[in-house]
Amino acid sequence: MLTQYIQSVMHRATYELLEDDTFYGEIPGFPGVYANAETLESCRDLLQEILEGWIILGLRLQHNLPPIEGIDLTPPQEVA
Repeated sequence: MLTQYIQSVMHRATYELLEDDTFYGEIPGFPGVYANAETLESCRDLLQEILEGWIILGLRLQHNLPPIEGIDLTPPQEVA
């Protein structure tokens, strides 16, 4: 389920070639998930690493993660 979530999110990534000939990538709807690298492949790899860290941190802090294609990683809230 986690792998499918990551793959689905990565398909939403956008990339652009900057004036300094590096690549910038980001994922709309995922604040703080962006990367810059010398090649498009390196940018994709770095962006995925950042996304994975973002997800792990979000789960640890019990943040609401955006559901993607029916996959919701947000843990259920316990009712007191």
